[in-house]
Amino acid sequence: MARRLFLIGLLALLIRMVVVLAMYRDLPVSADHNEFGWEQGWIARSIALGHGFTSPFQPLDNVPTALVAPLYPYLLAGIFRVFGLYSNLSAFVALGLNALISASVVVPVYALAKEALGIWKGPARKGVQPASSPSNVWTRRVPWIAATVWALYPYSVTFSGSYLWDHTLTGALFAWTFLCALRLRQYGPSGWALWGLLYGVTALSNPSVLSLFPVLMLIAVIGGGMSVRAGLLRVFTAGAVLALVLLPWTIRNIRVLHAVVPMRDGYWGEFYAGNNDDTSETNPGWTHPGSNPAELKRYEHLGELRYMAEKREIALEHVSRKPGMFAVQCVRRFVRFWTGFWSFSPAYLRNQGLDLPNVPFCTVLTALSLIGLRTLLRLRQRASVCFLVTLLLFPLPYYLTHASVDYRQPIEPEIVVLIAFGSAELWRKWQVRRQTRQQLTQGVLVGS
Repeated sequence: MARRLFLIGLLALLIRMVVVLAMYRDLPVSADHNEFGWEQGWIARSIALGHGFTSPFQPLDNVPTALVAPLYPYLLAGIFRVFGLYSNLSAFVALGLNALISASVVVPVYALAKEALGIWKGPARKGVQPASSPSNVWTRRVPWIAATVWALYPYSVTFSGSYLWDHTLTGALFAWTFLCALRLRQYGPSGWALWGLLYGVTALSNPSVLSLFPVLMLIAVIGGGMSVRAGLLRVFTAGAVLALVLLPWTIRNIRVLHAVVPMRDGYWGEFYAGNNDDTSETNPGWTHPGSNPAELKRYEHLGELRYMAEKREIALEHVSRKPGMFAVQCVRRFVRFWTGFWSFSPAYLRNQGLDLPNVPFCTVLTALSLIGLRTLLRLRQRASVCFLVTLLLFPLPYYLTHASVDYRQPIEPEIVVLIAFGSAELWRKWQVRRQTRQQLTQGVLVGS
């Protein structure tokens, strides 16, 4: 098994490295190096130059920020320090590391599929019986299908091989975090403490996953049949460890920004970007300081917290004046998140040409994942509830702000597992229908 999984991971790495070799020279080309990680890259530059976690936009210098979580900028800054600032070698190493991290996800994807089936052979706490294995032989192929799909998955290949952001790192960390969450009911307090530690590290990569933390704990407590005392002890342990992991970053934000910012402070800027009076579809990100000189000047003049407060007032005023428009936009963002569709207007497609072929592809994947989720629910595995709440809760902030396929990347490994279940279920049904037709044909021939 390990050899076969290694070969699938090696295939995944080779595919991603082909993309890396084709793309890495394009990253340092632009004058402001925006392709080198945008805000994450600009902050990494500041860290590498000894200015600290500052300057999220160019050409600003020494502007304290909490627009993004710290893990990936510090990782990128380390690459800058060793291999050169915005150099071709740094681009190759950063994208190559992304590719390696993405390829390694075949392991948790395989394990997630096995856990979803109830046939995972990991350690179990004394007195807790492992989940019963489903009787269908076809289901045992799903873990290998899931691992192979991940190796070939176009979104993972594209974003890891050509895109510098935290998506690949967050997706890998959350895949392991999610796997541990499925096993939580079998762990004692020390296991819950380690899970809280892992979840904290994942949140330092991207806090968007924090919305699932209390829900996954609740599912584990209820599903594990624990007493109230045992459940509270485990919840408190995991929550305390998570808080301790995040505390240094929060203290830093309080000291530097002179305000209580637990993780990030950019939400209202993103909310404003998706909810304002600009109805143009040609460049949805034009209200962002990273792409709009006027907004950048305003950001510099007000400072980060006052700028976000101003955007909050403007955006909420817009929503109160046009609640119908806000509701329609939320529905459109929901559709975009799961189908890739935003607009087919010629002006929009000139800037977003890849949207056209992406829409049918993304829609088919979503349909397969829903079929896979329905299959898991039908099998009545406890894991199905965790997959369900992940699909329901994780995207909610993006429905309110702005959405695109890249925002799905932190939960893409879980989506791939569901796609594998959906594909296997369709194949099983096709096989059953084919066998039924063959039996009917043979019966007719015998009768004649």
